[in-house]
Amino acid sequence: MPIDHKRINGPEVSVPYIMYINAKCEEKYTKDFISKRKDGRAHNERREIFLKTGIISQAKGSAYIEMGDTKVVCSVFDPREIHNKNDYSTHGELFCEFKFAPFSCEKRKMHQQDTKEKEYSLILKRALEPAVCLHEFPNFQVDVYTTVLDNNGSSLAAAITVASLALANAGVPMFGLVTASTVAICGDILCLDPTCAEELNCNNTLTSCENRGIILQASLPQLEQISEFFLVGNLNMEHITNAIELIKQANKDICPLLQQCLVKSVFKVFKETERKKKEVK
Repeated sequence: MPIDHKRINGPEVSVPYIMYINAKCEEKYTKDFISKRKDGRAHNERREIFLKTGIISQAKGSAYIEMGDTKVVCSVFDPREIHNKNDYSTHGELFCEFKFAPFSCEKRKMHQQDTKEKEYSLILKRALEPAVCLHEFPNFQVDVYTTVLDNNGSSLAAAITVASLALANAGVPMFGLVTASTVAICGDILCLDPTCAEELNCNNTLTSCENRGIILQASLPQLEQISEFFLVGNLNMEHITNAIELIKQANKDICPLLQQCLVKSVFKVFKETERKKKEVK
């Protein structure tokens, strides 16, 4: 096959130059960076959310979410029999996959799942399982695939939220919708819905700040239950308690947005059905 000499083929794994900046040079900017957010938001203010369902025609249900510059798409497929399972199970299973698109992060991702993506897949599964009526499809499993198209912080929380919306769009029986939020903590400052840069600053092990970390919590606001809690860092109990209350309120505010999106999708189906009936007549 002839070689295209006009095209400059880059390496499979490319790293931008900004990744090589010495982390110690950024240490002095950590406190100031978190105290005043670059996008002008208050510390307890989340980014605007855009939701849409039914964007993947091949899937049983699908959904798309935008949280600022963070963009995640999710697809859910029909239940299928569990592969290589001899014993009959009275409860179904969820298969969840979390994947960063190769172009979604500063450092290019590989096509295979790395350890971080596998960990996020398990967290995604644990967050969704309490909300799904697994007893309704015994010995079957539902496949959930989430792909981060653009990562600018809180990607896992966005994936949990959009996966819950996609499951509802697919008609999977559920006890309620799952919403998730993230809080980044640095010292006495709590940042709701942090960006990628804020997450890096709050999770920087080279800083002198002892109280730092990231908390993610997924919950079912309708039932007032927590389905998943994930913490990274070194935090004291007082800040953890304050972060939980902040996330609890944020999850309650996000839930009506998911309900409104589902109502719009149902009305859209009704309108298409009525239009087809008129065309037949």
